Amino acid sequence: MPIELKMPALSPTMEKGTLAKWLVTEGDSVKAGDLIAEIETDKATMEFEAVDEGRIARLVVTEGTDDVPVGTVIALLAEEGESVPAPSAAQPSAAAEAPKASPQPSEAAVAVIDTPKPAPAAAPAPAPAAAPLTVEAGVNATPLARRVAAAKGISLASITGSGARGKIVQADLRLPPLVRPAPANDAAPLALAAAKIAPPPAGVPVETIKLSNMRRTIAKRLTESKQTVPHFYLTARCNLDSLLALRADLNGSLAARGIKLSVNDFLIKALALALHRVPDANVQFGGDDLHRFSRADISMAVAIEGGLITPVIKDAGSLSLSAIALESKALAAKAREGKLTPEEYQGGTASISNLGMFGIDEMFPVINPPQALILGVAAGVEQPWKVNGEIALATIMAATASFDHRAIDGAVAAQFMAAFRDLVETPLQIVT
Repeated sequence: MPIELKMPALSPTMEKGTLAKWLVTEGDSVKAGDLIAEIETDKATMEFEAVDEGRIARLVVTEGTDDVPVGTVIALLAEEGESVPAPSAAQPSAAAEAPKASPQPSEAAVAVIDTPKPAPAAAPAPAPAAAPLTVEAGVNATPLARRVAAAKGISLASITGSGARGKIVQADLRLPPLVRPAPANDAAPLALAAAKIAPPPAGVPVETIKLSNMRRTIAKRLTESKQTVPHFYLTARCNLDSLLALRADLNGSLAARGIKLSVNDFLIKALALALHRVPDANVQFGGDDLHRFSRADISMAVAIEGGLITPVIKDAGSLSLSAIALESKALAAKAREGKLTPEEYQGGTASISNLGMFGIDEMFPVINPPQALILGVAAGVEQPWKVNGEIALATIMAATASFDHRAIDGAVAAQFMAAFRDLVETPLQIVT
C-alpha cells in the first residue's frame, strides 16, 4: 500500500504552509532522510525529508501551492513495482480536517514561544511541557525528527523508530494536538470589530501584490498587539561618546581575530544586563499569573525581504561582547537566507529593534507578544549636552522602550531605563 507523505508541521504552531518547490519528480527513488521538497512557512523556507524508502509514485500537490493545511497528503511513496490507485482530488487528511486550535501567539515573524495556559476545569489538563532539549547525539533519527523533538522538549532515547532500519521519524513522536482552552464565560474577551479594508482610490495607477505568509502574519500579530496589549512608552537619551571610544579600542585589539563589534552588540548586552538589574522588567503577563525570568534571552529584530524576523540570542547577559558579535552576525545572515531553525527564532524574554543606521531620531516600537518589553534604538546625533559640568557637543542616542502595563508599572519601567542608560554611558560595566 502506498505511503502517504503529508504536509509536515515544521514548527510547533505551524498550521499551513506553501509547497515552494519539489526536489524530486514522479518515478524517482528515495530513501529515508532524502530531501524531497522545500516548504515555506511564515518564518522561513525549510526542507522536507522522506520518511522511508521507495519510489515517488505521485506528486499530489503541485509546487507553488499556498496555504496547504498541515496533514494534507502532498505525495505518495510506493515500493518498486507497486501500483497506485487512480488520482483523485487532493483532500486534507483526517488530522487536517479535525478542528484546529487557534494559532498560539508564537505564530509570527517576530516569533516567540507562548506559555501554555491552564485548561478549564471541565476539560482534561494538558500534560506539562518538558524543558527544551538540545539535539541528542548518537540517536538514529531523521534531522526533521531531531529538530521537532528539540523544539517540543521530547527525548528520543526511549522512542522506537518506525522508519527504515529503525530510524525515528516525525510520526514516531506522537505529538498531541494543539488545543487552546476556551476562556471562562465570565472572562470572555470582547470581540473586536474587523477593520474595514478600503479599496485603492479610483483612477490612480496601482500594482496589487498578494501578501506573503510572513506579511499576513506580521499584520495580524501586530494588530492584535496594539488592540490587546496596553502599551506605554519611556525614552532615555544616552551619551554614546564613551561607548564609541571603547568600541574603537576593542575593535583594534580584536581585528586580528576577525571580530568587529557593532554598537548594537553593546546595546544587546546592556539590555540584558539592565534586565538582570531590574528583574521585575524581565517578565511576561500570564492572565492570572506573572512569569518572571531569571535569564535574559534577547530577540533581535532583523529586516529581511518581505518582512521581519527576530532571532534570539540566548542568555545574552552571560555572553562576552565578541560572542554576541559572532552570534548576532551569524543569526542575521541565516535570517536573510531563510535558513533559521524554529529554536533559533522562538522564545525570547525581551526584544530590541535598532533603526539607528537609517538616521532615525526616535522610534516607538510595537510590543512583540507575549513579551512585555521591546527597546527601540535611534541614531546617535551630535548635539549640545552637559559634559563634565560644561556645555559641549556629545553624541546622543534616544532609546525608547514600549512596556506592557499589565505586567510592568511605570516605576519599574523607569528603573529599567535608568539602568540601561547607566550601562550605556559607563560602558566598562558591559565588558567587566
